[in-house]
Amino acid sequence: MIATLIPLFDDKMKVCAYSILAQRENFFVNSGLIGLSYLDGAQYVAGFDIVDTMGIETLSADAEIFVELNNISIFTDLDEQCHAPHDRLVLLIDNTVTTEDMYVNRIRQLKELGYKLAISKLRINQFEQYREILSMMDYIMLNHRKIVIDKAKIYFGKIYPNIKLCAVGVDTQEEYEALCAGGGYNLYEGRFFRTPIMESEKVVAPLKVNYIHLLNIVNEPDFDLTDAAQIIGRDTALILSVLEIANRLTPNAQISSVQHAVAMLGQKELKRWINTAVTKELCADKPNEITRLTLIRAKFAENLAPVFEKAILAQELFLMGLFSAVDIMLDKPMKEALDMVQVSDNIRNALLEQSGPLYPVLYFMLQYENAAWTEVFRLLVVDDMDMDDVYHCYLDALKWYRELFT
Repeated sequence: MIATLIPLFDDKMKVCAYSILAQRENFFVNSGLIGLSYLDGAQYVAGFDIVDTMGIETLSADAEIFVELNNISIFTDLDEQCHAPHDRLVLLIDNTVTTEDMYVNRIRQLKELGYKLAISKLRINQFEQYREILSMMDYIMLNHRKIVIDKAKIYFGKIYPNIKLCAVGVDTQEEYEALCAGGGYNLYEGRFFRTPIMESEKVVAPLKVNYIHLLNIVNEPDFDLTDAAQIIGRDTALILSVLEIANRLTPNAQISSVQHAVAMLGQKELKRWINTAVTKELCADKPNEITRLTLIRAKFAENLAPVFEKAILAQELFLMGLFSAVDIMLDKPMKEALDMVQVSDNIRNALLEQSGPLYPVLYFMLQYENAAWTEVFRLLVVDDMDMDDVYHCYLDALKWYRELFT
């Protein structure tokens, strides 16, 4: 199985929900199933596997989780497959679930069991036909390019006042800002929050320059611990964080200063901590999802190293994932951002030129992140990779990220 999490934002760029997109079968391998993809997860709901494996609190501390159902899996015993609280789950159906009585009755039953419900892929001319089903929905996913939101807001507000409108396929920051300004939508899904910076938007803040200096020091082959300690000592957030992690790793050492903490951690542990802690601080003025995205990319890339037979490049892959959004962190085009950060030629070539030994991992990871399953399945076959190995690499990255902040 493979699965990924797609965030849904409100108009304040806060993540209010995650949608799990998952598939169990690689149709490139099982060619006899091509054309039957709608049956994937028919007996079992693929998204529930990740909820039960990870635990809903690990996936998200407070956001709702959208899980896809199809017109067959909607009739399975959902409680047997997933033990998460019903009110944290949103069961997402589409127009393959028709308006026949058997579907209407099943949806009503799920509603009575306390599940939240959402529907997608309805055409405008189907709204009236789906009136009974829509009356039970908590969310409707709308293609904002095909909807006149002013009319939709009036229509849904009058007939279905409790339904929340979600704009899907929001690809740019400009689209997101225009939709927010227009009002009407409750949630927004798309790539807008991680689109590359094309022009320098502002001067990099002095504090961020300080963080970049620290990153450059610790990513040298043999850096001086004293130099790192001096820069950490200039920032309260970093001081508290390094003292906390040093006391956690060496509980009996009675850490009394930044220099002492740095010495106790040593080069290897300090480098790992700085790469993650500084990334968090660089993203402090960005949506929290940028921090999550960047750190999960880093760990996922590192985990994929043996799958791609690049185990020797694991640490470089971690940094590649970490710096894959450095343009967003610094509000600079990628080339300008990388000029400020000392990275290897391999990382630079992957992020700027889409070439070199690291790029196949980056390309695969981005396709996976976007749930571009057809391309992911093709790459699994071409590179002779095991689907379950990749899935567990992703799960481990999610767990690692959550443990960083608990």
